[in-house]
Amino acid sequence: MTGTNDTLLAARILIVDDKEPNIRLLERLLSQAGYTSVRSTTDPTEVCELHRANRFDLILLDLQMPVMDGFEVMEGLKAIEGNGYLPVIAITAQPAHKLRALDAGAKDFISKPFDLVELRARVRNILEVRLYSNELSGTIKVLEEMREALRIKTLEEQRLRDRELNLAQQTQESLLPAALPACENFAFEAYSQPTRYVGGDFYDFLQLESGQWTGILADVSGKGIPAALLSSMTLGALSSEFRSGVASHEALARVNRLIRERSMPSQFVTLFQFLLNPDGAGEFISAGHNAVYLHRTATGRIEQLESDSHFLGMFDFATWQSRPFHLNTGDTLIVYSDGLTDAENPSGETFGEQRLQDVIRRHASGTALKEGILTALAAFTEGAPQNDDITFLLVRKSN
Repeated sequence: MTGTNDTLLAARILIVDDKEPNIRLLERLLSQAGYTSVRSTTDPTEVCELHRANRFDLILLDLQMPVMDGFEVMEGLKAIEGNGYLPVIAITAQPAHKLRALDAGAKDFISKPFDLVELRARVRNILEVRLYSNELSGTIKVLEEMREALRIKTLEEQRLRDRELNLAQQTQESLLPAALPACENFAFEAYSQPTRYVGGDFYDFLQLESGQWTGILADVSGKGIPAALLSSMTLGALSSEFRSGVASHEALARVNRLIRERSMPSQFVTLFQFLLNPDGAGEFISAGHNAVYLHRTATGRIEQLESDSHFLGMFDFATWQSRPFHLNTGDTLIVYSDGLTDAENPSGETFGEQRLQDVIRRHASGTALKEGILTALAAFTEGAPQNDDITFLLVRKSN
């Protein structure tokens, strides 16, 4: 984590404002936050050449300037950035300019007069997303190179292809939690098996500064390399948003915009995200995800947490709101991707929700639910190859 923080604080930042006092103020605020590579200019006509020469990680851009306003500057930056990504936070005192700035390509905005806490959060958020994107570039390169092995003619080429695919699989697995969190209030378990070397399911657990736990399970449309690329990008963006302390609904709105900008039109993400206090009180958002089960150990009943929100990546008008739930001692939350219930046996019959619920009723009151699910699934599928990734999370209130 220290290396990541050092990289963020060394990010190249450019401040563009025609008023010298504003530049001095922003320089002081960024310096106090620890950023070490900050440049500035009062001349908006210099920005494109400066960016072409330095490739800034972030540009703080005032929208209202004489000679050339911030919107004109962004048009010039678009011509430089081949992928269309503008590392720009717009600065404005005009509320009407905020949406216009986002439409023009800015990734965020800061209102005048400046608020130190807001400035730090928004700058760090954009830089973290940028950092995750850069870190994933190596993974993307490996995945793209797999195409070179499509026409395998010799045994050596086959071996090379297997090594590359194993590397891609290891790279994607490294993005998932290396170990499940240890917590006196909850017991966490997880399982994930892609249908190919790489897949589109992912999950994560994070403990926030508030002491709350947040968990995510997401299912990216499609399979193989395209799904893996989108899942990697989405996981990085979500982790960055939640670590920065952004509210769940705002985090999903930002990631939705990122997916719409950086993925193919047909791609989307279903997601279940939950937030838990140590006492078991929590809230969840189900973005187009299949039903999630909550087993009540006191009664043996299974409750369903249904989706009432759009999935991510398709609609710019979509919004998300959290809904409450509560885990009592011994209760278990079962979150899964539809690859589990859609798993087929050799006859083409699916595992289905009823079989899953039967397994939950038999095992959820103990500590062997994960093994019970995997044993039942293996007995049902009889080793038949599957067409979708299988992932599930278990969260049990331990005390």
